Amino acid sequence: MIQDLVVYLLFMGYAIGFMLGLATLFTWVERKQSAVMADRIGANRCYLRLPFTNVRFVAWGLFHGIADGAKMLLKENFTPKTYDRLCYNLAPWLAAVPVLLVFAVVPFGGTLAPGRLLPQLHPFFGERSYAMQVAHMDAGILVVLSFSGIGILGTMLAGWSSNNKFSLLGAARAASQMISYEVAMGLALISLVATYGTLDLGAMVRWQSGTLFGVLPAWGIFTQPLALLLFLTAAIAENKRVPFDLPECESELVSGYFTEYTAMKMGLFMLSEFIEIVVVSALLVTMFLGGYNLPFLTDGGFVLPTGSVWHLSHPAVVLLQVATFLVKVFLAGCFMIQIRWSLPRFRYDQLMAFGWKFLMPLAAVNLVATAGVRWWLT
Repeated sequence: MIQDLVVYLLFMGYAIGFMLGLATLFTWVERKQSAVMADRIGANRCYLRLPFTNVRFVAWGLFHGIADGAKMLLKENFTPKTYDRLCYNLAPWLAAVPVLLVFAVVPFGGTLAPGRLLPQLHPFFGERSYAMQVAHMDAGILVVLSFSGIGILGTMLAGWSSNNKFSLLGAARAASQMISYEVAMGLALISLVATYGTLDLGAMVRWQSGTLFGVLPAWGIFTQPLALLLFLTAAIAENKRVPFDLPECESELVSGYFTEYTAMKMGLFMLSEFIEIVVVSALLVTMFLGGYNLPFLTDGGFVLPTGSVWHLSHPAVVLLQVATFLVKVFLAGCFMIQIRWSLPRFRYDQLMAFGWKFLMPLAAVNLVATAGVRWWLT
């Protein structure tokens, strides 16, 4: 139906704007946050000036992300003298597009009824309602794992096709690291599936809308705290950020697997890293922090443990849920950036040993314990 097409096109536009907008903002957060930790001012030189005046809008350096994007678009595109043209050009897209596709199964709000949102839309939409999610899939967790695995191909192709020994070494490191930490991540997610009893991310959020002991929100951070630590650690390693940045560490490999990339191709690799921060933060919020829910918030308003009800209109509930999800994702992303500037880099043997000898056994123990508790309770 044309109504469904309109709604889902709007959802896709919002999802793309959400990821690209927050990813650009996180480039500024990384600069400013590192500056605060080092007692510096940080990025503050880029500005917009009103024509024919000396009035400058600095906005705390927020325009630096726009300037970086313009610089990448305008720079000349150099390529290696000998390289595989197809794989070289395909690699940045294989690194960036799967990250964008993962967000399709993430619910960024509750139920939207356009006819109740604006009375003028009721003749067109009627009583139709939509889950605020680009693609509603029962096997959402499997989609997340499948698409995240495709990103490995992008890094491998980038390093191999560049015909550069540093790029090839970075690609080998990236492939072994990402595959290793995907095992621990998968086991952590299976523990969540056993807890929630579903693979659907939307159903997981609805499960977390309840309470524990009548007061505590039934969020994954309280029901599966160890799985949260395992998932966060593995996700940072998947994103190749400090202390797991061995595939592209500047002090050893120049820039690792994308050493031979310039202009917007290199920019696409860098942007995909920040988009992945957004997506990982969104998954973290969805599976462990209640998603778009606030404690005691329902589609009709707030229902407090005392039995009192604070009724809210449908537009207010929708805006509150979308804003809640946005704020949670932003704070989770800031926390991940904080980790980068707080920890030293592993040696490569330490990185692999940590993944296989500590993280994976811990994830397996957590899965067995979760299965045992589920069996006992049922």
